[in-house]
Amino acid sequence: MKYAISFLGILLLVICSLLFVQYQGFSEKLEAGEGGFKYTQEIEITYRSGSLDIRQHFHSLSNQTIEITWPNLAVSADCFLDSETSCERLSEDKTKFKAAEGLNASLSYIIPLDGGLKSNQLLKEIFVTLENGEASYTTVHIATDSEVKGQWITGLPLKGEQKLSLVNYSMFGGTGSISEIFWQSGELNVKKVKDSLSIYSQEALNPELVQQISNLKFLNEDHIAIVQGKNRSAVQGKRILFVDNISMASIGEQVLLSQVNNQYDLEGSPSWISEVMASFLTNSTIGSNKSTAIVQNLSDKLSDSEKLHWVNKLKDLKGEEITAEKLDETLSAVFERSTEYFEMNAKTDQVYPFLFTDEREVYVNSELNPEVKVIFKDGEVLYAIDPLLKGLGYQTSIGENGYYVQNETQNFRFPQNYGFYVSNNQRYNTASEPLTIIAGNYYMEETWIQRVFNVNIEKTESAITIK
Repeated sequence: MKYAISFLGILLLVICSLLFVQYQGFSEKLEAGEGGFKYTQEIEITYRSGSLDIRQHFHSLSNQTIEITWPNLAVSADCFLDSETSCERLSEDKTKFKAAEGLNASLSYIIPLDGGLKSNQLLKEIFVTLENGEASYTTVHIATDSEVKGQWITGLPLKGEQKLSLVNYSMFGGTGSISEIFWQSGELNVKKVKDSLSIYSQEALNPELVQQISNLKFLNEDHIAIVQGKNRSAVQGKRILFVDNISMASIGEQVLLSQVNNQYDLEGSPSWISEVMASFLTNSTIGSNKSTAIVQNLSDKLSDSEKLHWVNKLKDLKGEEITAEKLDETLSAVFERSTEYFEMNAKTDQVYPFLFTDEREVYVNSELNPEVKVIFKDGEVLYAIDPLLKGLGYQTSIGENGYYVQNETQNFRFPQNYGFYVSNNQRYNTASEPLTIIAGNYYMEETWIQRVFNVNIEKTESAITIK
């Protein structure tokens, strides 16, 4: 009994110590402004004298230090005295809200518009953002002089409009944050298709089409505004998307691609990667011919359980930077075999076939050569031949009559699909092709390399040595 009590006492001490360490780490993160938090915001926008006067009110702020990111175009940035406490937390240099118990804060700033307000103008990244913060709900009020006739779109659901003798007023509100607004002269037809989608069209929508669009499945429920037509900058917004024609296909594809790009960091990645991800996340096929082919190739290789595992792993990557290498790492974990499928497709405009790779390091003449890729295709082991031969001291080139290889004492020519190769001007017939071309890259089968170039290939658990 005594031992049991002692054991329970020690266990209790360990648990308390762990809880203390976790709490201390959490407290340090809050003090340093590293903890994530949610808040609500209300944004008042007034257009006057060629500028947007903005007042941004934050509510339910956490008590940690919060770094402020002002819009690049903002001038006259300051605190706005909305209440007795709305300016208490702003630091003297206006770069952060100081750690304090005050839940509310307000800021004001001006966004000058070069040339004033222009029709079909998408104004991006014009609002203050808070580091590590996520707006759970946003309300937007927009006011203009009554002479300014047109329509505002924010990406949030439209709550109401009023046209008075001196001012035109619009109000929007919905979950999430916004980073852009759109204005155009004239009026579009507004149809709220469902809670997560409104369509601004040039003509009234067919009820049957509205019903079909309402059945589309999206990745999240944050509201999106679809605008029929183009904007001056010819770019898409985050929550305001532009289409030439209103159709199931155009809306479904634009919304899904927008949501993928908002949920993942895809900056610098080719567009087909977001299309492939959107296709798997929604169990559909959208995008270019290349992305469609890649989705089909992968679907043919993945079993039902592997496909589910792959989709779940894609969901786990939300918020992370997405690269071809990252997707290969994820896909390799699903198959439990190495592949460089996405990386190889990123290097070519063609569609590189799905192949597994040998992940061992390759040494050529005792030097590590990461350019020598080793792949498995149709039961053969193929080597990227160009970097391999250059590592062995050969020069290579592609000519009218085939693939040429030479050094000081030897020369070779490998015609494609002729059933022979030439070595030192001597022709040798072949039963199989020494070279394989995959998406413009040249590979040679392992036994052909040994036979033609008289090299030894030694393999260990971690390396392949060619000399």
